[in-house]
This record gives sequence, structure tokens and C-alpha cells, in this order.
Amino acid sequence: RYYQEIQPNARNQLLVVLGLNTALRISDILHLCWQDVYLFEWGRYREHIYLIEQKTGKQSCIYMNQNIIEALECYRQKLLRTGKEPMPTDYLFTHTNKNEPISRVQAFRIIKNAVSYYQIPGVICCHSLRKTFGYQAWRQGVALALLVSIYNHSSYEVTKRYLGIEQEDRDRIFQEIQI
Repeated sequence: RYYQEIQPNARNQLLVVLGLNTALRISDILHLCWQDVYLFEWGRYREHIYLIEQKTGKQSCIYMNQNIIEALECYRQKLLRTGKEPMPTDYLFTHTNKNEPISRVQAFRIIKNAVSYYQIPGVICCHSLRKTFGYQAWRQGVALALLVSIYNHSSYEVTKRYLGIEQEDRDRIFQEIQI
């Protein structure tokens, strides 16, 4: 909400929304182009983002939920109002007047600004968006096996460690499930 209500910026809002809702690494998010999310010939958003992950070289298919589509449309409308109609090969997250993706450092600053405003404790970085997706999914009951697949991890143990599933999380389950 920070980039929607406190310091309105549709591009920065989209960056955070994509990070929280796709579980993609920031390097993959920054290299997304409009053609990856929008079907220009049909005038509508794609249902999925298809990409080859830069780090792993593995193919990913990410469903674009309503939060993503709303953030994309907000950003697209802002661009159209300013006379900058997106072209298929334009990066989503560009420098002003350049078709180059913003840097990881700039993405970090965008995230850090929102985190600072809300005084969220702990070490927060670009990767925190990816981890937050998985942790929240796990807390809402998504099977760990699905998260292993989403993250392209090699084992349950890697995913558990990655998400920071701790003893207190295990204890909560024992407290809640009483047979």
C-alpha cells in the first residue's frame, strides 16, 4: 500500500506486487518485458508469465492473479496518461526515458523505502518478497511439496530452511490440532 497511498508510484507498486505474488527472484522480475505480461494483439493481460529463470535455467509458469493484473493496469494507465505507450519489448521496470531495466540496487531502495516507513524489523532485501510469498502460502496451508516445486528447490529441507520454518511454527501446529 505504501506506493499506492503514501508515496504514489505505480511502477514501484507493481515491483512490490509482482515480488510478493510470483515468488520470482528480483533478477527475473527486472527482466520482464511488456510482451511477457500483455497480449498486444488481443489487448488483454496474459494468464501466465512464462520464463526461463536466470539463476537455475529452469522454466517457470507463473499464474497472474488479480493483484498483479490490477497493479499492471494501474501502471499501464499511468504510462498512457503521460504519453508513454508501452511497446512489447519495453522492460516493465525502466529508468526514466531509457529502455533498460532498473538495477538491483534501485529495486532494493524501492523495497527499503516501504519497509522503513512501516518500521518492519529485521533484515529486508529484494529476496524478502520471494520468501514472504512462500512463508505466507505455507501459513495459509499450502503443501510444502508445492512450495518445493514453485521454488525449484531440491528437497523439503531446503525449502523449510529457506522459509525459516522454526520450532515455534511446529509447536503452533501441535497446539492447534487437538484430536
